[in-house]
Amino acid sequence: MQIVLVHVHVKSEFIEAFKAASLENARNSIQEPGIARFDVIQQTEDPARFILIEVYRTSESPTRHKETSHYLKWRDTVAEMMAEPRQGVKYMNLFPDDSGW
Repeated sequence: MQIVLVHVHVKSEFIEAFKAASLENARNSIQEPGIARFDVIQQTEDPARFILIEVYRTSESPTRHKETSHYLKWRDTVAEMMAEPRQGVKYMNLFPDDSGW
């Protein structure tokens, strides 16, 4: 199990477009067999900040995800919307155990 929190800061004029693109990507991503969760959350105090919570079943799953057409579309669509480069931070699962995801 590999968990990645992707921190994203979006230019304020692109908040709604980023949300739409990210929700479309998440809806498709969760259909991938190697993905246990794919959440999109938005900060309440600063609506231009988001976190994508990506929970992968195997260490190979992130690579497979980045080869999908929906990810490539998302990546290209949101590239110019970023106020700064997105940052992915990797975590390992402690609780619940992997079967709980």
